[in-house]
Amino acid sequence: QSAIFNFQSLLTVILLLICTCAYIRALAPKLLDKNKSGILGIFWKCARIGERKSPWVACCCVMMAFSILFMQ
Repeated sequence: QSAIFNFQSLLTVILLLICTCAYIRALAPKLLDKNKSGILGIFWKCARIGERKSPWVACCCVMMAFSILFMQ
């Protein structure tokens, strides 16, 4: 199955995208800051979510890891 049709896989992909974009922005901020609009603006927005909502994102990552490890 594709990640689009499986809700848990879709959530995992979104969480990984948010975490990866926030990590890349922490290492090289100019890489994401130059693309604030358009298609590549999605990565900048994901980085902002990862920075501003980091406790919530971390909690979701822990819950997703628990779900993947013990529920499947």
